[in-house]
Amino acid sequence: MTALWEIALVLALAAAAVWWAGTRLPAYVVALSDKTGIGHGLAGMLVLGGITSLPELATGTTAAAIGVPLLSLNDILGSASLNLLLLALADMVLGPAPLTSVVARPVTLIQGVLGMILFALVGAAIGIGGGDWGGPAGAWAIAIFLAVLLALVVSDRAERRPMWQVVNPPDLELVEEARQRPISTGKLAVVLGALTAIILVGGVTLANTGEAIARETGLGAGVVGFLIIAIATSLPEASAIVGAMRNRRYELAIGEIFGSNMFNLAIILAIDLVASGEPVIEQAGDFEIAAAMLALVLTGIFVLGLIERRDRTVLRMGQDSIAAILVYFCGIAMLLSLAP
Repeated sequence: MTALWEIALVLALAAAAVWWAGTRLPAYVVALSDKTGIGHGLAGMLVLGGITSLPELATGTTAAAIGVPLLSLNDILGSASLNLLLLALADMVLGPAPLTSVVARPVTLIQGVLGMILFALVGAAIGIGGGDWGGPAGAWAIAIFLAVLLALVVSDRAERRPMWQVVNPPDLELVEEARQRPISTGKLAVVLGALTAIILVGGVTLANTGEAIARETGLGAGVVGFLIIAIATSLPEASAIVGAMRNRRYELAIGEIFGSNMFNLAIILAIDLVASGEPVIEQAGDFEIAAAMLALVLTGIFVLGLIERRDRTVLRMGQDSIAAILVYFCGIAMLLSLAP
């Protein structure tokens, strides 16, 4: 009992540290975006998404090293769906209009479509199999990693190239950007580095303590990875969304989630490189296919919302967010029925 209380205390302290760092990170990512000239959507995907994916990277490689790579894969897929659920819940913060109705840059929509393609690739890889070609990593893991790199290149090109514009731009009062005090490049680098370190250390601590608590339940790697570990490693994304929404950086919030999910899928290659035995895609089955499809459908709901741009709200949320919440919990019920 004492050991369990100690684990819970460590969990709470790590959660507090990650939350503190995550809520402050978006403001400095915006400052970086302004200094470099990249858009907020791309900054959210590349910088914020990459930083908040570090706990999944550390947890995934650690789990693979100790012989449970499937736990890592389910953590990645579970985090992806949970991140999208967090985006739906964050919609309530905006209130007067749905989140997808005030994001008007095409790069955000492109990021969502690319994410759907990547989740489809993961599901297809698991279903088709045959990726063990005898190298240090599975062929499917390499293909997914290269696809993620290509998606990042396409997103960067979309941000820099003029494309279509919405015919009904959002109310400026809703998306008015807060003024920031100038910050030097050196200070920006130090602060971003410090916040990244806090999120990495705190996120790994969250995942490790969550795994320790999960072991006491006797649940399988699928449920533990998809639910318990995923909740722990998604806390950085949750705090970053809160920080972005608080500062009315809506493109940053959506770009962070789409970007984090892309970076998480690239971690599959790292899992294969660290783990011994057959590639993790070869070990996956129906549970993991369903988990990838759940993330794909949830992403598709938000992409549809970005296209339709409806301004009606229900319970302070857009219709797409309501649909995402319902689909998420229906998907969880389905996954529990598939769990070994």
